[in-house]
Amino acid sequence: MTKDDASAHESRQLLHLVLGGELKDLDSHEFRDPAKIDLVGVFPDYDSAARAWRGKAQATVDNAHVRYFIVHLHRFLEPTGLNRKLA
Repeated sequence: MTKDDASAHESRQLLHLVLGGELKDLDSHEFRDPAKIDLVGVFPDYDSAARAWRGKAQATVDNAHVRYFIVHLHRFLEPTGLNRKLA
């Protein structure tokens, strides 16, 4: 990896969304009431998203139906191969 490649990699913003709420069933990802989904926030990297996720997950450990998730927004914003097709 060249110096330019390394600095480009370091400056890439990989957005992640943390959200959660009560699930209808423990075997699904369907929320009981989508209007009550807890949108924790959008984070600039996985590490900060994981810290937020861990805090929320630990705070709700007593309710087995509440789950928090990390969504890799950068994968939706820049799907694999899309830039190559448009170039």
